[in-house]
Amino acid sequence: MTDAHYLSTLAEEIASFRATHDDRSVSPTVVPDEIREYLTTHYDFSGARPLDSVICDVAAMMRRWSLHTTHPHYFGLFNPNVTEAAIAADALAALYNPQLATWSHAPCANEIERFTLGFFLRAFGFAPESSAAHFTSGGAEANHTAVITALTHRFPTYGSGGVRSLPGQPVFYVSEQAHHSFHKIAHSTGIGRDAVRSVPVDLSLRMDMEALGRMYDDDVANGLLPFMVAGTVGTTPAGVIDPLEAIAAFCDEHALWFHADGAWGAAAALSAAPVPPTAGIEKADSITCDAHKWLSVSMSAGMFLCRHMHAVREAFRITASYMPIAVESTVDNYASSMQWSRRFTGLKVFMTLAERGSAGFASMVDGEMTLGDHLRTRLARTGWSVVNDTPLPVVCFTHPALGTGSKHFEELIGSIYADGRVWISGVTLPHYGFVLRACIINYTTTKEDVDLLVNTLDGVINAMAEGTRA
Repeated sequence: MTDAHYLSTLAEEIASFRATHDDRSVSPTVVPDEIREYLTTHYDFSGARPLDSVICDVAAMMRRWSLHTTHPHYFGLFNPNVTEAAIAADALAALYNPQLATWSHAPCANEIERFTLGFFLRAFGFAPESSAAHFTSGGAEANHTAVITALTHRFPTYGSGGVRSLPGQPVFYVSEQAHHSFHKIAHSTGIGRDAVRSVPVDLSLRMDMEALGRMYDDDVANGLLPFMVAGTVGTTPAGVIDPLEAIAAFCDEHALWFHADGAWGAAAALSAAPVPPTAGIEKADSITCDAHKWLSVSMSAGMFLCRHMHAVREAFRITASYMPIAVESTVDNYASSMQWSRRFTGLKVFMTLAERGSAGFASMVDGEMTLGDHLRTRLARTGWSVVNDTPLPVVCFTHPALGTGSKHFEELIGSIYADGRVWISGVTLPHYGFVLRACIINYTTTKEDVDLLVNTLDGVINAMAEGTRA
């Protein structure tokens, strides 16, 4: 039996990492060969090593050679800090290692997940008793699930006969700012990447409904078979919410499946605001939401939620004699989702929700949206221009001194990364070209952290201006 001393080593690493987390640089200075040489010289696997020694060494590598996305000065992609409850939950899930493919193999784990998903179904305006929901590896799998479910629902022969059995080419619609996972999904479902119809966006970077209508009419006239529209609830580039109410009405008029890809932004439905930014999402047929983004649990914890229980069960129906007999009034995950064997993903969501309560989740969401407004205000004071329009805390901005090309932007971002105190990214947007992008995704980020970001940006832009004059 392994010496339990490793447990105290692990606990000490967790405690010391979180205690000193804010004091370290956000981004590392490292090249691939540095890490590869270290691994080659320290780990030939020819002999055994004490586990506590391995823990200490791996932790040191992670501290030194990681981009610390959990840092309050990380204003990058949708990678948040994680709650203590999520850390504890991941350890418990690994300890008990339940197999969630069938209810009978993991009664407790399956019921905890069902109970937790019921909270989110109600939050999104779905009726738990007639809906289906399960945890996924992330937004890509949840979106994939939506496309398969929509295809099966719209084309009864698709499940058995595949694309060859259909009377034409199926197509579905996303905005040109939608997540690129849809192209891989179309490839893997057999309908082909050309089936993804990218709808232009308007000046606000939202799906252009007039353009959608024209594309739909043209596709029908050309014998194509539209079956779904996916609206994005918080685009990755600019945090924009597509016109959900209008998409719902369009789908209702044309008998199309309405999927809301809210991998990040759907969590805004938990806001305490009288009318949350996600108004209209309750009209969707299915929803993607990743708890490992805005709800600050560790990866991965995606969710797929659908108001049509029968459609999901039909899309993933399977029987296998070697699987345990189904228990009455329960649903086996292997016969109702893409995955077969699966980890106890929902425990960290359950424990974080239990620890913080729904009000705690609302506070996280609303607090970060408030900080997004603070960032916009601070940027405007010193001559920066915000180019995106969204209530969500993704801010895309530029400065007159940067011009329209990418050269000065790359110089600025390089200076930011070399400084190491904050991390932002750049993005190319329709109508605006290359701009800077900052996302507030960390529940420990404060106004002072946002002020540091703006002060750092101001310092770099002033230094670039001085260099140009020199």
